This record gives sequence, structure tokens and C-alpha cells, in this order.
Amino acid sequence: MADLITIARPYAKAAFDFAVERDSIEAWHKMLVLASHVSEDQQIQSVLTSDMKPASVANLFISICKEVLDEYRTNFIKVMAENKRLALLPDVLSLFMQYRLERESVADVDVISAAPLTDSQLDKITAAVEQRLSRKVKLKCHIDQSIISGFIIRSGDMVIDSSIRGRLNRLSDALQS
Repeated sequence: MADLITIARPYAKAAFDFAVERDSIEAWHKMLVLASHVSEDQQIQSVLTSDMKPASVANLFISICKEVLDEYRTNFIKVMAENKRLALLPDVLSLFMQYRLERESVADVDVISAAPLTDSQLDKITAAVEQRLSRKVKLKCHIDQSIISGFIIRSGDMVIDSSIRGRLNRLSDALQS
């Protein structure tokens, strides 16, 4: 099972990256759902394990899935058929959905500042952190006057410390070493 996922991963990643680039994640998802169902059909599975030429197998898939295919998704099916990987479509779909959920998920970000931040400052922080994390963010703002000035941003294991207290601590560490 793990081996099949490993083999399916490059196809799923390529499809997802292309879908993101072309802003067509939903269309790719629909195609993968349909193609995955087709590949799980018992009659199709017998075709996939037969000695039928890859081009003929690809044409069969294309004729069944034509309503959700464009030239790029058609080429994707052809490449998978040439490499005899159409049976992996359920795994490709599963991985594609994981990538989609990761992309669409919202990251919780703690912002600690010495004083309340303005809406403009929060908008700039949101835009910068969304770009860095490649996902939507939800800011949770906290006030801590001990940081003197500036702010600290935390999300998971990422920490951006631009506070005066942080700078003083780094200076102190540098002077002591």
C-alpha cells in the first residue's frame, strides 16, 4: 500500500501544482473523482491488467471522462496510461485531496504586541504571513507590554520576533559569546 502511494505521489503533486498554477483546482478534483471511479470499475480493472496498448486504454478513459477533460487533463490521463499507472488514480485522488486541504486550511497565528495594532498594520501582517505560509491565516492578537515595542508572530514552529525585548536578548547573547 505504501509503495502505491509513493508511486502515486509525483502524479498527484504534479496535478495539484498545475491546478494551483492554472487556478483550476475544482476542475482537476472533479476529473480525478470521476477517473478514480472509472478505474475502480471491475470491467475497467480487467482492461488495465490486460495486454491492451496504453494508447487504447487512454482513449477508453478519455471517452468515458470526456465531459470533465480539457487538453491538460487529457494529457495527464495519457501520461498515466503510457506509464501503466491508471490503476493508481484512487491514490492520486487521495493525495490530491490532502494537498487541497493543506492549501485551503487556515493557520492560527498569534501576534503579540506591546500596544494594540491598527487595522492597517494587521492587514500588512496578514498579507505577509499568508504569503510566507501559502495559506489563509487567522490572527489572534495579544498585548504584552514587557516586549517594550514591536511584535512577535507565532504560528506552529515559526516565530518572527521583531520586538525590542527580542532584539535586546539577541544583542546580550551576542555580547556574551
